[in-house]
Amino acid sequence: MSENDVPVPLPPGPGRRAVLLAGAGAGAAALLGGPAAGAAAAGPAEPAAGIAPYASYWFPDSLPRGEPGPGIVWRSLKEWTPESDPDLAYNTSAVPLSDRFTPVPPNTTARAGQARIASLVSFGSTAGNPAQGSPTSDTYAFAHWAYLDELVFWGGSAGEGIVLAPNAPVTDAAHRNGVRVLGNVFLPPVAYGGDLRWTRDLVQRDALGRFPIAEQLVRVALAYGFDGWFVNAETDGGDSELAGRMREFLRALRAAGAARGLRITWYDAMNATGGVGWQGALNELNQEFFEDRAGRVADTMFVDFSWRGRPEKLRPSGDRADRIGRSRYELWAGVDVEARGWDTVVPWEEVVPRDGPHIVSYAFYRPEWTRNHLADRSPGAFHAADDRFWTGASLDPSRPAPAGGADDSWRAPATAVAGPSRPAPAGGADDSWRAPATAVADRSTVTALPFACSFNTGHGLRWYERGAVASTAPWSHLGLQDRLPGRRWVVRTAGERPAVGLDFADAWRGGSSLLVEGRLTGPAEVGLHATRLPLSGATVLDLTHRTEAGPVAVEVGVALREPAAPGEPVPYTWLRAAAAGTGRGWRTSRVRLPARAGQTLYGLAVRLTGPGGRPVRWRLGALAVYGAPASAPASAPASAPASERPGPPAGLTVDAAASDGAGVALRLSWRPSPGPVRHYELVRVLPDGTRRFLGGTCGTALYVPGVERAGRERAATFEVRAVGELYGASAAACARYAW
Repeated sequence: MSENDVPVPLPPGPGRRAVLLAGAGAGAAALLGGPAAGAAAAGPAEPAAGIAPYASYWFPDSLPRGEPGPGIVWRSLKEWTPESDPDLAYNTSAVPLSDRFTPVPPNTTARAGQARIASLVSFGSTAGNPAQGSPTSDTYAFAHWAYLDELVFWGGSAGEGIVLAPNAPVTDAAHRNGVRVLGNVFLPPVAYGGDLRWTRDLVQRDALGRFPIAEQLVRVALAYGFDGWFVNAETDGGDSELAGRMREFLRALRAAGAARGLRITWYDAMNATGGVGWQGALNELNQEFFEDRAGRVADTMFVDFSWRGRPEKLRPSGDRADRIGRSRYELWAGVDVEARGWDTVVPWEEVVPRDGPHIVSYAFYRPEWTRNHLADRSPGAFHAADDRFWTGASLDPSRPAPAGGADDSWRAPATAVAGPSRPAPAGGADDSWRAPATAVADRSTVTALPFACSFNTGHGLRWYERGAVASTAPWSHLGLQDRLPGRRWVVRTAGERPAVGLDFADAWRGGSSLLVEGRLTGPAEVGLHATRLPLSGATVLDLTHRTEAGPVAVEVGVALREPAAPGEPVPYTWLRAAAAGTGRGWRTSRVRLPARAGQTLYGLAVRLTGPGGRPVRWRLGALAVYGAPASAPASAPASAPASERPGPPAGLTVDAAASDGAGVALRLSWRPSPGPVRHYELVRVLPDGTRRFLGGTCGTALYVPGVERAGRERAATFEVRAVGELYGASAAACARYAW
């Protein structure tokens, strides 16, 4: 994130199997010595590329021949230690993996306890994957975590490195939503620079018979805070002895990590002969990498794409898993959507048939197509496309498009009200795409108070604080993403359906808000979060909202029980919020929930009514549910109770500085606050006292490019604050950088 307004796009992600040769981006950062906490740091000393932190990547042991390309640093994983890693603080996740539950599905076709979904995503080139966000809104800010079980941080190439660890923002966002994140071990095909010596390096034994690279992979995952490894051995030329060594390596890797919660996914490439022959099935040639006579070898297996159109592949694979005592849903059938997205022809009945149990689970390869294929890559256009991919053409998981043809009776909400912030989704009717929301039950992690959501997606065109612009710079950082509603968007109305979506033209906090617009010819119910929140007689809900065209009467829906069956409406009780008159001012409505101690809140919604069926435009900036003192007024400013504000961080330090084209780039770090913290926010204090948002992170180190001198100031002043679950901010720790 930067002070200036010029976006810096990420390089395009690597393609399937051609992820492999040299990439772009900066290499490892050399950390300069910094001053004591609060002191004024010295001026820049080296180019910014020397201090920019990136996601870590390595070769297992020996390095390629020759010299690396520009911005690439070749490293040996065998030589890595946490103590010698200058980017450790920038790449370490701070959010633990959340527990989650499965609410009653909103339709009759989505099933719980059967197929699951994994996702293999390239967030950038191997050597150029920023560790702490970017000064651009053009990024794959994935937010449909409710349908995902596992995310693989895809990458690796023969010219950069073949072991890639996830960056912290991705892991933090995934963990907040209960999703595991795996790093990638990619042994490329020979045609793309693969070398069999790297396979042998990976599975080498030491003098005591141990696997040192397996131990290092576990060490990296535990130090960085992610959840395991995706192992993809596609370098041909091996033999059965090498295959046996690979199986033993996997067993050692799993044994070393399983007790700490780490997982392994094996890619269907190398088989028992040591050669590479993608089976597209679980069979006698690859079973030993999944389960052998001694037991479990890998936790799950990615079944290569060649199963498509061959019914003899997946059903027998599931049956084989059953026979050996494994779950058939531990097999991921690969679905390659990199080139065509929702226009990909997929024989869904071979994976998730509508009539009968699901056959196996499935995994999307490169679903960031929803961003990459767009001519307009604004945040609004991206989320419109991503919603269609995960929800379907109806854009309502309670009303999935029918099988086998276009849904002529249903108008997609994004087409109801066209506008630059939320364009209509590309493509025609959904006559073949079976979106995840139509097959797989969603999950949620909203189980504890306090809970708040400002509908922040983790990127934006500006940064807002309490409805005011705190930075005009585009930004992205997935670690700042809220727990968003998992079902986007369930709308029930007897009248015209309004358009509902995430909007980036204005916000209460962060970069986005929820916008509802259209003619309200009848009351419109918009489902928000599925929850399992414990209630008491003192529980309140704050709704921060604004009407831009209307007027609109607003009610809050709270569900104290679940629907009786899948597809049934959530049984909300409707509570009147203060009427929001037309105008541009935000207001907060406080509602005391009608509950007794021991009751549970199962869901949240809003209902909008507009008299006369006139067009309305209503924006929801934030909601919060928490326990309030009995004396709290019915309406109060949108601020966190003092008891929910975290303690302050300490020791803010400018650790390193470097010149860049817009000014200087800085590395800053601090000591953590006592107690729980949602994330930290860094601001620049300008000479006139204005505070400009620079960035945020869940960890305790942040890289900030493009800091410019303000007038003739002698030193730039920075403040960092801890932010709690209700967005209350602590006192600040301060530091100065002398020009």
